[in-house]
Amino acid sequence: QVQLVESGGGLVQPGGSLRLSCAASRSIVSINVMGWYRQGPEKQRELVATLTNGDTTNYADSVKGRFSVSRDNAKNTVYLQMSSLKPEDTAVYYCNARIFSSTVFTFWGRGTQVTVSS
Repeated sequence: QVQLVESGGGLVQPGGSLRLSCAASRSIVSINVMGWYRQGPEKQRELVATLTNGDTTNYADSVKGRFSVSRDNAKNTVYLQMSSLKPEDTAVYYCNARIFSSTVFTFWGRGTQVTVSS
């Protein structure tokens, strides 16, 4: 089991920045993939970024060059640095963890709201 707690959301003006944090209840070194997803108003949940325990990253085309995912293993925390924010980035952002074993175990946080508006 992995509990994930997101923080850092809020209201920001277009062009601004925010850093989201995802604190895990156990060592993230043993978690194969950590990721960020988002769900905007009346939209389906979509991938934002992923980070493997081998430090391979993957980003949605819509956020490439603006968002950056990183980790602090000592704090069991994954970050999503968001800059040049746009109104269309408004969404609830969810942290995700996947552990590959005989099957894939998937865990989700409860989400943090990000609103980009002037």
